[in-house]
Amino acid sequence: MTDDLLACVDGIVHEDTQTEGRGIDLTVAGIRRVESPGRIDFGGGELEPAGTRPVETEKRDAGDDYGWWILDGGRYLLAYNETLDADGTVLLQPREALLEAGASHPTLRIVSLPPVPLAVPDAGLRLKENARVSTLLGTDGR
Repeated sequence: MTDDLLACVDGIVHEDTQTEGRGIDLTVAGIRRVESPGRIDFGGGELEPAGTRPVETEKRDAGDDYGWWILDGGRYLLAYNETLDADGTVLLQPREALLEAGASHPTLRIVSLPPVPLAVPDAGLRLKENARVSTLLGTDGR
């Protein structure tokens, strides 16, 4: 991982953990369920984002510090704890743990962190607050 990439990211939850592999792992801050269609037209005068609602977390025990999102199969929007302000494009990809759970999001070339579509399998997904779900890589793959 290059120091240049780290310099572009703010809001890291735990730097040692998030930078232990290639790139920088990003953590989930919020999940929104897509509930109604958005609109996209040719000229942009009728653009409208999809209607969403936040999904609340549930704690397993009252003393737990962090809760879990209990997600049914479907489409969601994922928000990160971190922010990105890159001079050039970087690569955002799903972490292997997310893929192994049957969920995914698109691999994107980005300069800032938009809400990212999250596809959850029919069986659902349990996702803990601050879980590392994505990895940012520089253009050199590190």
